[in-house]
Amino acid sequence: MSASPADQSAAIWTVTTGVSDASHVVLVHGSLDRSAGLLKLSRRLDHRFCVTRFDRRGYGRSRPHAGPFNMEHQVEDLVQIVLRTDAARRRVVIVGHSYGGNVALATADRYPNLVAGVITFESPLSWMPWWPGGGAGGSAMAWRDDPEEAAERFMRRLIGDDRWDRLPPSSRADRRAEGPAMIGELTDLRQHAPWAAERITVPVLALHGEHGKEHHRVGTEMLAEMLPNASFATVPDAHHFGPNTHPDDLASIVIEFVDGLGR
Repeated sequence: MSASPADQSAAIWTVTTGVSDASHVVLVHGSLDRSAGLLKLSRRLDHRFCVTRFDRRGYGRSRPHAGPFNMEHQVEDLVQIVLRTDAARRRVVIVGHSYGGNVALATADRYPNLVAGVITFESPLSWMPWWPGGGAGGSAMAWRDDPEEAAERFMRRLIGDDRWDRLPPSSRADRRAEGPAMIGELTDLRQHAPWAAERITVPVLALHGEHGKEHHRVGTEMLAEMLPNASFATVPDAHHFGPNTHPDDLASIVIEFVDGLGR
């Protein structure tokens, strides 16, 4: 008998830090990343908020995982984590990087009573016909029948060959082992719109890195236009990994956003 989403979510590695009775902020990482990539941001928010971060299914300390890796199960993982870690049942603010932003928006779509607001950073709109297929995700998808090779090609596109080759063999093996999760979620994202814009009525802030790719800028601006209660902002000097490389800037944005919700 297959496990239910709630049973599967129990295998997701999770940590909650900060001020337990303050506003609750949940950080969601992107494809072929892990919660450690958002650790610097978490540490800069801990003095103000209750902060939860987790390794999504198939990544980091939530690996190995049998899947599936579609959006429905990603959302259920997040919801079950919030319900387990927040006894006060507060509405949470979800901050999502890249693919994680779509998880955040899909959660706001399906569970509006649980979500107070969403911040996204360069979340791909890859189910839309205009989204380019030549980026890191598109390059990886060309190798979908070999997930480990797909994961390596994805990483090489993101960080460059030299940096990839300098990684310890164990790190490269770990990233390649995460290929099935990456292929599963990217395939699902290309085949199915993960959320309906008209159903996301909570405040949303769509962020773009100043030095991010052009299609990410266009997608972020489009996202802000599509959603009923959204705004757009650019993070100076940042690339696609802005939440990892510019944690001070992101922390200031998150604090202002949460404080502006008036909770």
